[in-house]
Amino acid sequence: MTSETLLASLHLSIPELILAIGSLVLLMIGVFSGERSGRMVSVLAIILLAVAALWLVFAPSEGLAYGGVFLADGFGRFMKVTALVGSIVALFMSLGLAKENQLDKFEFPVLIVLCTLGILLMISANDLISLYLGLELQSLAIYVIAAINRDSVKSTEAGLKYFVLGALSSGMLLYGMSLVYGFTGHTHFADIAQALTVDGARSLGLIFGLVFILAGIAFKISAVPFHMWTPDVYEGAPTPVTAFLASAPKIAAMAMMTRIVITAFQPVMADWQQVVVFISIASMLLGSFAAIGQKNIKRLMAYSSIGHMGYALVGLAAGSQTGVSGVMLYMLIYMVMTLGSFAIIMSMRRKDGTVVENVADLAGLSTTNPMMATVLTILMFSLAGIPPLAGFFGKYFVFVAAIEAKLYALAIIGVLASVVGAYYYLRVIKLMWFDEATGEFARVSGSLRLVFGVSGLFVLAYVLIGGPIGGAAELAAATLF
Repeated sequence: MTSETLLASLHLSIPELILAIGSLVLLMIGVFSGERSGRMVSVLAIILLAVAALWLVFAPSEGLAYGGVFLADGFGRFMKVTALVGSIVALFMSLGLAKENQLDKFEFPVLIVLCTLGILLMISANDLISLYLGLELQSLAIYVIAAINRDSVKSTEAGLKYFVLGALSSGMLLYGMSLVYGFTGHTHFADIAQALTVDGARSLGLIFGLVFILAGIAFKISAVPFHMWTPDVYEGAPTPVTAFLASAPKIAAMAMMTRIVITAFQPVMADWQQVVVFISIASMLLGSFAAIGQKNIKRLMAYSSIGHMGYALVGLAAGSQTGVSGVMLYMLIYMVMTLGSFAIIMSMRRKDGTVVENVADLAGLSTTNPMMATVLTILMFSLAGIPPLAGFFGKYFVFVAAIEAKLYALAIIGVLASVVGAYYYLRVIKLMWFDEATGEFARVSGSLRLVFGVSGLFVLAYVLIGGPIGGAAELAAATLF
């Protein structure tokens, strides 16, 4: 690689370099400042992530880097900015609750930055090997932060479960990649697609490889039947960590899945489409029915997340530009709704400092905290897909893409699953507005109020501001085709 191509590659990967160098600097600051530097390092990490996001927005650059294994394009930029916003908000929400969740260590924000670096590398990966490296960087950081509260048995159990199942999924993904390499002779996405266009290139071994790759990625987005870890990890991990898990890593995994099937495996669309349709239907149905009996609100959000990944996959199953832009919009809207909901869950603490997580603890919230109850009602209606809120538009775009692709059964099952899923969201609303209050929550911190307030406003105002966002998603999706 000549010095000119190296400089061009470095320029294309400036956001990643900002996070890589910044994480090392933050680590040194933490090491030399001692244990009390946790808050300062967290604030610096938020600034670092914001700088990377601003660079992507105001200094966009497109092209191939590092010999073609790294791709900077419109699709990647849209998903990276969305993921960075998710990381920033999750870290911002953790500031007020850091001490009680043992997140006041300087290692926590450094791990979030390293995890986000892995996320950016996953989104821009244009080769099976670079994809795997980004995925592992992200996963290793998450294994640690899921179990970071060592005094909590639940947190330790959550980290261990996620690690064991994550290692299994990583092995499946790597096995799938080795099969694809063995049958095509390539790891580069464009070269794999080229090899698959040759007559007779589609073999049983290659299809096995494709299925293993999709299974490995399905674990990361917690799609059925690879969802087993989600309820336990969501419940056991500290709530700020759960909020992070539910946002940025999901966006990265969905972006990675979209890029690999659209770019590398487009010639065998008939094969991967069947797999995506199956996991989409299974996720929507399990997410809708399994959440009905949940008493813990974090477990309820876990099953809700499984269902929402199923809806997002409806757009991907269409395999069209409309479908991809629908997936991008869905993930953005899902992230905003989820972060707002988790900001309210993190506010669920009694005046004596007791943290409560049961759905029943929200009873009578409208009388004790009308503002919080109103915002949570808006978010629950949006998660259920009630018009004219943002969640409705997210589902509308993916269902339209499925209908355009003649996947009528998938769209009908999606609509029916939405109706079933609306039950448990409406149950939360009923508890808040029609049941007697069981106690009063303590005063909510300013950072959490800001997050759920902005989230509620976005969901309400999406009907007015959705046009430019939808236009940006369509332009970004076009770069994949």
